Parts: sequence; structure tokens; C-alpha cells
Amino acid sequence: MTIHHTAVTLGDNRSAPARLRQHQAYHQNSHGWIDIAYHVSVDRNGNIYQLRSYDIAGDTATNYDPSGHFLVLCEGNFDEEVITRAQLQGAAKVFAWAVGEFGISPDTLGGHRDAPADTSCPGGDLYGYVTSGQLTDMVKDLIALGGVDLQTVGGAEALDKIAAIEAGRQ
Repeated sequence: MTIHHTAVTLGDNRSAPARLRQHQAYHQNSHGWIDIAYHVSVDRNGNIYQLRSYDIAGDTATNYDPSGHFLVLCEGNFDEEVITRAQLQGAAKVFAWAVGEFGISPDTLGGHRDAPADTSCPGGDLYGYVTSGQLTDMVKDLIALGGVDLQTVGGAEALDKIAAIEAGRQ
């Protein structure tokens, strides 16, 4: 399980859905990838977005093979800003779900820079939660409570949720 950041300051969380659309266009048009490089994204408010299908290996512009990695992206630049508690909890929730869904050990959680890759990703602040074990402990605590059941929404319900995020209500 590998955590990433976008290395671009998000600003207002209402721009998170638009930012993800920008990432997708960049990844598809500039890199020729099938979709956005990551499986899941978490915004500043802890909202979770499914990106690439889980059964398709991720992509990377760095020098590691992401095959077999479950890739989670946190929107923001954590070399310059502090990750929010809600965003960190959202990431822990996604990783706890992945542990149950794919039979992955929570102890495999690492940062992009651990892959190894020539990058500072996922940024100093977020990486501190990885190296201290705090993020892994949060994942293990969720598993001990019975795990996580992420609910996927689509269609009109998903559009309503995105509209609420863009309006600053979620």
C-alpha cells in the first residue's frame, strides 16, 4: 500500500473535484495512461474518491514499478502544508478497507519515496505519519473495530455529493 501527494497546494477544498479532473486529463493526455495514476484520492475534508479501477495497476512518472501496489493519493503539497486530521483519517479508512478487501498487511504501508523513487512524495508532513507508524496504527485501530466497508455511489447520488463538495458543504 503506497501513499502519495499531488505536490500542488490544494487551496480551497471546493476545488478538489476539478483538480482530480485536471489530474486525469494530464495523466491521459500527457502520459498516455488509461486513467489517473492512482486507485483512490482523499481530499482535505476526508472525502474519498475512487479513481482508477482496483484491478488495474497504477502508473508512475518515477522509477518504480507500481504493479501490486494499492495507490492512495492525498490532494495537497505536504512539503509546504500540513495534512488535515480529516484527510489523514480518510486515508486510514481507505487503507483499512484495502487490508480487508485484498488481504494486504497493514505493515506494508509506505510512502512513494519508499518504493524506491527519486521523489519527496508524499511530502514531509504526511511522510512523518508513515515513518512514525501513526498512519499504520490508525489503520490497525480501524481493523480492530471491525474493519471498514466503503460504499460506492454513482449516478445522480455521486453528482449530488460532488456538487456539495464544490459548494463547500462537504
